[in-house]
Amino acid sequence: MQPAAFVDAVWPVLVEVAPRVARIAVLIGVGVFLANVAVGFGAVEAVAAFSKYLTRPANLPDEVGTAIVTTAASTTAGYGMLADFRESGRLDDVETLIAVTMNTFFGFVQHIFTFYAPVLIPILGFETGVLYVGARAAIAAAITVVGVVAGAVLLSGRTATGGATAGTADDVDRPESAPDGGTAGDGAAEAEADDPESPRAVLREAAGKTRPKLKRIVPRLAVVYVLVTLVVETQDLQSATAVAEPLTALFGLPGASLPVIAVFAFDTTAGAATIAPMIGETFTPRTAVATMLLGGIVSFAVSTFKRSIPFQYGIWGPRFGSKVIAVNTALKVVFIAVALVILLVPA
Repeated sequence: MQPAAFVDAVWPVLVEVAPRVARIAVLIGVGVFLANVAVGFGAVEAVAAFSKYLTRPANLPDEVGTAIVTTAASTTAGYGMLADFRESGRLDDVETLIAVTMNTFFGFVQHIFTFYAPVLIPILGFETGVLYVGARAAIAAAITVVGVVAGAVLLSGRTATGGATAGTADDVDRPESAPDGGTAGDGAAEAEADDPESPRAVLREAAGKTRPKLKRIVPRLAVVYVLVTLVVETQDLQSATAVAEPLTALFGLPGASLPVIAVFAFDTTAGAATIAPMIGETFTPRTAVATMLLGGIVSFAVSTFKRSIPFQYGIWGPRFGSKVIAVNTALKVVFIAVALVILLVPA
């Protein structure tokens, strides 16, 4: 490929990807910064009063409760917190996978107010829209419960506050040793010796820990997003929906469900708009919701490649990011299948 042609192909992708990467980088930065601030100010104890009903049965450290609550406001920020806890040693890999699984319902909650209620329910109509959102909420809640149960079983030999490694807040926040045997920033440490948890000290410490995390995550995130977007724009991914035909036959859905699934797999709003006029004639509310859920299964092949891989690899790296994607996808497919069976059971 000639240099000019390469630039012509890559430049539009960079223009498309740059705002997305910048937005995610900001959210990750906010999440990591807030995680360190929360630890520094002792907010973990306050949040634990609410989240202990999830973290304690799952044998997870109380810090995880902060990330869970944050996920309800921003999934990216919540993941950023968990990434920081894992990097600092407060969570090991198994604990992190369990925490990510438990985050599922709280990540779903924010979409009720930003997408499902204001956009999807008006398109589908009240009955079908509420049934669809309720089904998705039930699936997300079931996955969160699986995370709690997994923690209760797999982490039963560990304490709920110490984690698997020596990763307490005191360990993480202790100043680093300086070459002369003192501590880094002796002057500041002496000035704040009487008030080691002053707001300025905590914020400065949190900012100092956030910068290296962003330097590690953002370049990797940008590279993966560019590569994935190039593949998506130059390759035909429509063949991924070919798996839908035997699935619609298996569940006894109308033939009209095939084009709906094909559209839904690539765009949820467009898929909802496609099926909405057919509800009441070709589809009942139940079969309409089943068709959209089936579209969700088919879309995993597309959404995993377009969104999950860049996001998860950017935060965790390829090895652990692949584990997160595998666990998330497997649990979603299992519980969507259960929801399909329940929806299509004859009344």
